Amino acid sequence: MSANLRVLFSAEQIAARVAELGREIRAAHPDQTLTVICVLKGSSLFMADLVRAIPGDVRLEFLGVASYHGGTSSSGAVQITQDLRASIEGQACLIVEDIVDTGLTMDYLLRTLAVRGPRSLRVVSLLDKPGNREIEVAVDYVGFTIPDEFVVGYGLDLGELYRNLPYVAVYVP
Repeated sequence: MSANLRVLFSAEQIAARVAELGREIRAAHPDQTLTVICVLKGSSLFMADLVRAIPGDVRLEFLGVASYHGGTSSSGAVQITQDLRASIEGQACLIVEDIVDTGLTMDYLLRTLAVRGPRSLRVVSLLDKPGNREIEVAVDYVGFTIPDEFVVGYGLDLGELYRNLPYVAVYVP
């Protein structure tokens, strides 16, 4: 797949922002064990760095979700491909997402997880693309706000490629 990539955020910029997010998240949850829910696959790199930046007790859970199905725009149909393995009832939960774009996936996740009875349910997203929202959702912690461009790298993919890039880049076909 040949493409031109324009770096939007360098590895150094990402690392600095992730460290800040870790401090902000812990400050908002001072003595609580956090259950961090990684939305697979795209958020896995972000989550790995983020949990190391959050001091104190952290539990990890993984939730597989598909909405892009290999393309460059959300299909609008959200599918859970892997469910949580443990109960989140009564826990302080943090959903870790790579990008909040249309809002459809995050709205679905918030509604689906809220009925499971967590004490709190917050969202951290590496990237936020508010200009493309189809449904408004609350993103409690945002790494970077981006324009309506398709991005890859640092976990974000196109057809399962580019996840391994240490930076976030705009994909130019």
